[in-house]
Amino acid sequence: MKKCIVMFSGGLDSTIAVHLMQQQNLEVVALHFVLPFQSHLDFEHAGIKGYADALGVPLRIEEEGEEFLAMVSNPDFGYGKHANPCIDCRIHRLQKAFTIMQEIGASFIVTGEVMGQRPMSQRKECLGMIEEKCGFAGLLVRPLCAQLLEPTIPEQKGWIDRSTLLGISGRSRKEQLAYAKQHNLKHAAPAGGCVLTEEEVSKRFDELRTRQGDLSLSDFKLCAYGRHFRIDPECRAIIGRFQGENDVLEKLAEKNDVLMEMAEITGPSGLIRGSCSEEALQKSASLLARYSRARTEATALVKIVKDGTSREVSVAPASEELCETVRI
Repeated sequence: MKKCIVMFSGGLDSTIAVHLMQQQNLEVVALHFVLPFQSHLDFEHAGIKGYADALGVPLRIEEEGEEFLAMVSNPDFGYGKHANPCIDCRIHRLQKAFTIMQEIGASFIVTGEVMGQRPMSQRKECLGMIEEKCGFAGLLVRPLCAQLLEPTIPEQKGWIDRSTLLGISGRSRKEQLAYAKQHNLKHAAPAGGCVLTEEEVSKRFDELRTRQGDLSLSDFKLCAYGRHFRIDPECRAIIGRFQGENDVLEKLAEKNDVLMEMAEITGPSGLIRGSCSEEALQKSASLLARYSRARTEATALVKIVKDGTSREVSVAPASEELCETVRI
């Protein structure tokens, strides 16, 4: 029995791709890549595990790190509307998938791509170029739009039956939703794209690269969490919006970072990164107080922790004007 890897997000298209391969008498392994923003932070990835279990396929999770940051910092094919290097990302992940394919003894790779669905990476000419750049032409099967593409090696050799594959194109999900309903497939709701397509995250990424050039992996991860404020040219503060973000800020704190929390009430946590003067620290603490239940009080106590030593500072919660002036 031939084995294949399906690039699996748990979404509609990749779920259908898995199902189509299951009908081919193949051993299917689902491969899920986790962006650095969620890598090595002890996330359980329960959602993707549930979608793989519903299909009855083994799941391999690959958490991305430094190699992804290197790619996104200098993409050969540039960015989309925001900080999304979609073509470079696709090549990067397919090349990693090819290495895993060889490692586990699989014969080819499958994706849920649909021609014309995404404007940057799924135009017909881009699909062919991406495959060529990956260096394993013919071993990449796109079953949702296969009828619109040239036959691949697995189709030519009879490992899969081309006549059972689909010919979907465009941005509508009507055909996919009908297929999922017909086969009672459990999948995540269709999404607009990864976090790098979000304007807020893109602005933070661009601001950091402009100011300091090379980013640490921790800097990159922080772009996806909390409220960000540029206190001065050398210092920025990040304030959590909910408990999950508070936990992430603590995990991403580096040796020279300053951590903040409300001293007398439950509230947000904060992280200060960079060369931090006493004035910058006081301003950061006032921003933290602004987003707590003490926002309307004359003063609030904020606990400051650095190098294992803590102290409390009394600050007036920041004004809305200050928040907007320093917000990234």
